[in-house]
Amino acid sequence: MHVVITGANRGIGQALDQALSAAGHHVTGTARAGGEFERLDVTDPASQAALAHRLDARPVDLLVCNAGVYLDKHQNLAEGYPAQMWADTFAANVTGVFLTVQALLPNLQLSRTPKIAIISSQMASQERAPGGSYIYRASKAAALNLGRNLAADLSHIGIAVGIYHPGWVRSDMGGDAADMSAQEAADGLARRFNALSLETTGCFETWDGRPHPF
Repeated sequence: MHVVITGANRGIGQALDQALSAAGHHVTGTARAGGEFERLDVTDPASQAALAHRLDARPVDLLVCNAGVYLDKHQNLAEGYPAQMWADTFAANVTGVFLTVQALLPNLQLSRTPKIAIISSQMASQERAPGGSYIYRASKAAALNLGRNLAADLSHIGIAVGIYHPGWVRSDMGGDAADMSAQEAADGLARRFNALSLETTGCFETWDGRPHPF
């Protein structure tokens, strides 16, 4: 299986790269700076087009849209959450997902069992709304909505789409107080990706297989 993972240079993306490679899959990891990974800035259409060109005519069996940012930690409602922070967050967490799917759609169509996995968050849920982190929560809710609509539009061409909460993970984004390691999350997510099918397309699930409330 050929897997493409965005944001594979750290955190959950790096752990997924390692876990899926260890399972025998061929993984193309991407990172904004490139280096040992394929260069991809998910916010840049030219960068998306360049990656698609490099992968031209190569099937992609699983696309994991993992790259994202969490810029509004510790912002306050009275003075924080500047407009540019909204724009930068949505460019990475929402538009970046759409552009990646759009750019690699021809590669997905070359696979016999193509799948798209979108890493969202429990913070996307309208039933979990404790306040704060308005930008990140809104962007992950938008990514969830995007995934659900992609599932509806792509099912007729055989592409399954799943949206996932990876758990609260110890990483640069999740912090040191988080519940679990990136490797634990990656192992659970890998099982979810394997179980994803056209019968379950549009699902919103936790890393350990529980349906997540919308």
